[in-house]
Amino acid sequence: MIEMTASKIKGSSCVFAVNEKGQSIEIELVEERALTIYIDKKEIVTLMTMGSFPELLVLGYLKNQTFFETIGDIKVLQVDWQTNAAVIVSSKKNPNIEKLKARRTITSGCGQGTMFGNVVESLKGQVLAKRSIEQSVLYYLLNHFGQRNQVYKKAGAVHGCALCKGKEVLFFVEDVGRHNAVDTIAGHMWLKGIKGDDCVFYTTGRLTSEMVIKVAQMGVPILLSRSGATKMGFELACEFGVTLISRAKGQHFQVLNGAERIVFDVTA
Repeated sequence: MIEMTASKIKGSSCVFAVNEKGQSIEIELVEERALTIYIDKKEIVTLMTMGSFPELLVLGYLKNQTFFETIGDIKVLQVDWQTNAAVIVSSKKNPNIEKLKARRTITSGCGQGTMFGNVVESLKGQVLAKRSIEQSVLYYLLNHFGQRNQVYKKAGAVHGCALCKGKEVLFFVEDVGRHNAVDTIAGHMWLKGIKGDDCVFYTTGRLTSEMVIKVAQMGVPILLSRSGATKMGFELACEFGVTLISRAKGQHFQVLNGAERIVFDVTA
């Protein structure tokens, strides 16, 4: 069992602006905080985050970057906003930190996310479960996501991600970078022991290679976004067997990969 803090903080704050009529108005802006991760006193990376679920963000980041094989390798995870630090105490004697840090790629994610070099190699040969999804379920989920993006409605400047099972939204999070939101959900799944093979992952962000890789790491076979995709994201979805659905909004969507797994049960 991890000894862990619960340091969620307010995601937005008020400032004054002047509108197009020259009037002073109060608006909300999303908080953006630096959070530096340390493993056994060694600095790893600094993430820019809203701070909604910082412990889950750190867990998901460490898992997706393959720093730890099991959650039992982590003894303590403490987030301190006075020092903007996340401190991890490991049960492993010699985690291969320096080798992992040496091989990293700056991704196209907001805030310049990083992916360490052995992540893609660890997924070679992996093919996800072939799960089907009804068109009616897609429409149901798309209709309900809009009710959950509360920070976006108040302040904008965030991405939202959700983990779904059937018509149920298991977990929803907003953050300043879509990769942070994905890692937070990965951390939630890791901590709770949730398997992704019968789940759907939704994001408001682009379907880049990074997004497809992270979803494949979580074992989630269906990736859904209201935005578009990159060619590399498409190619990796084909390689890993991810059903890739882009431009999903209202009652419109484009299936880039896995169209045979969509059950078209809605008549015009």
